[in-house]
Amino acid sequence: MTKLLITKLLASRRMSLAGGLTLSAVSALASAQMQLNPTVAKVGVSSSVPVAVQNLRWRMNDAEVNALTFRSMNTLFTTRRVSRSGPVSSLPREDRALDFSYRFEGRRYTPEQFLDRTYTNALLVMKNGRIVYENYRNNSGPDTQFMGWSMTKSLTGLLVGIALSEGRIGSLDDDITDYLPELKPGAYRGVSIRQVLQMRSGVDYEESYEFSKPGIAARNHITSLVKNVTRFVDAASNIKRAHPPGKVFQYKTIDTAVLGLLIERISEGGTLASYMTTRLWEPLGAEADGFFIMDGEPGVGREFSGAGFNAVLRDFARVGQMMLQQGQFNGRQIVPSDWVSASVRPAGEEKQPMDYGYQWWTLSNTPAYSAIGLQGQFIFVDPDTDTVVVKLSHFPPQDKEEAASRESIAFFQAASKWRAQ
Repeated sequence: MTKLLITKLLASRRMSLAGGLTLSAVSALASAQMQLNPTVAKVGVSSSVPVAVQNLRWRMNDAEVNALTFRSMNTLFTTRRVSRSGPVSSLPREDRALDFSYRFEGRRYTPEQFLDRTYTNALLVMKNGRIVYENYRNNSGPDTQFMGWSMTKSLTGLLVGIALSEGRIGSLDDDITDYLPELKPGAYRGVSIRQVLQMRSGVDYEESYEFSKPGIAARNHITSLVKNVTRFVDAASNIKRAHPPGKVFQYKTIDTAVLGLLIERISEGGTLASYMTTRLWEPLGAEADGFFIMDGEPGVGREFSGAGFNAVLRDFARVGQMMLQQGQFNGRQIVPSDWVSASVRPAGEEKQPMDYGYQWWTLSNTPAYSAIGLQGQFIFVDPDTDTVVVKLSHFPPQDKEEAASRESIAFFQAASKWRAQ
């Protein structure tokens, strides 16, 4: 070994020690990086997805990285495009300063404080069909495709309404297993399409992600999304029953996965993404392609119809404005107006702050409603004041008080009352 090489090695070792890491510690870290997270490893069979990618997917919701991962899903997953086509629809604008305040838990805050307090990646406010405020943060911009998480459910629900209007679905009161006979062995037999739309299927699928003792939802997350060794909707085939159909509201992503499979089945050889392309995205005049993350590789995976759609901020706003205009946008009636009305009509007694329609959340005892996604994704619509607010966020995953969500709703309601003059 040459004298020069020995000198370089010693210098490198001194730099590691000075930085607080010994050579053995560096070796241990490198080894750990090559090991699959033990919680992931013990659930399901082994996966061909690279270990590094599985570990990244496992941590994608963490507060330290989600400001980035929530707008980088195409680097973590196989995807399927929802293509735009034709002229881009107009979104007029009259920019205004947000010169109002809002109250939350007894204190008053400014919109500037709101941006930081609620972990905002992007925010857009529309009044009377015009953009009055648009802001991108954390190195995002107009071309950034953001993960919608469970806002995807609301879009999937719209596709069911379009399919009904086209006669591809006979009636919402049809047994969903008449269209999906592979689900007959499980508890979806005897459940109507309407009951699935309203999250009142009664199937035994608690939306709980306690990974130390994983139930069906937590296992499904690991095997379908992290490892890609199962399809997310597969869990519906032999699921058990917890409640009589139609009796109990219980929010669960498996219901929307079943709706996604329904759309795929009735699209005559197409996919959920292709049906959404021709029935919603192209007619909307979207300015950018959207995409779904898939629960497996090409030829095997399906679109994650319950929480996997990604789009740019303004195209989410176009969806909100279309809803505000009773399904009409870009010179076309894209979604039947009666379906929009039914989607945002609460199915329950409005005893809680929020209720549920056909895959849309309703603000009880008001005409306002919202698509809502995990960790702070919102398309908020208030027909009373012609207001649409889109907020794309990176809430920390552990917010048991749901403070950021409640504060966001308080801001939306204040923005709705604001006259933007």
